[in-house]
Amino acid sequence: MVILGAGGHGRALIELIRDLGGIEIAGLVDAAPRAPAMLGVPVLGDESVLPGLRASGVALACLAIGTAPARLAAAARLAALGFAFPPLLHPSAIRAGSARLGEGSVVLPRAVLGAAVSVGRFCIVNTGAILEHDVVIGDGAHCAPGSVLSGGVRVGEGALVGAGAACRPLVAIGAGAMVGLGAAVTEDVPPGAVVGGVPARVLAAG
Repeated sequence: MVILGAGGHGRALIELIRDLGGIEIAGLVDAAPRAPAMLGVPVLGDESVLPGLRASGVALACLAIGTAPARLAAAARLAALGFAFPPLLHPSAIRAGSARLGEGSVVLPRAVLGAAVSVGRFCIVNTGAILEHDVVIGDGAHCAPGSVLSGGVRVGEGALVGAGAACRPLVAIGAGAMVGLGAAVTEDVPPGAVVGGVPARVLAAG
């Protein structure tokens, strides 16, 4: 497997993959790495090395890119080269049998996916995030560490639910919206809006 991105999230994914076992990490790909290796995994170069990696038999990739538009764009580029993106679920995470996890999505330590949760493609469910029953997460969305999404919450494509934020049951967070650190979301969030506070209020319109 090759990891695209050699920043902090890349470091977290190295540890996740090692904890899973059974997957060999060929290296990291990054156009502007801070070091030639990270946690003992070499940085192989920028994306120009990807066709050669695929030709050599490296078939799997994961995306260590924090921002949703860049992550989804990178997924399209690597898919065009023939890479596949298995979802990655940390062994300490809890996943209900009816929860679904989309292509290329990652679930970090101690996260919880409750009954009938649906996580889209290339999402990040970060450390300790809780997605209760019937939550639906759109492609590319990110539930940051310690966020709590109560039953039936809907998160649109590319939205970010910040660390420690909490959402009341059944609220909808629009595509591309950003929920601030520690916010308490009690009403629907418009697409592209930035909200924060307790209770959350709109700080910037979409």
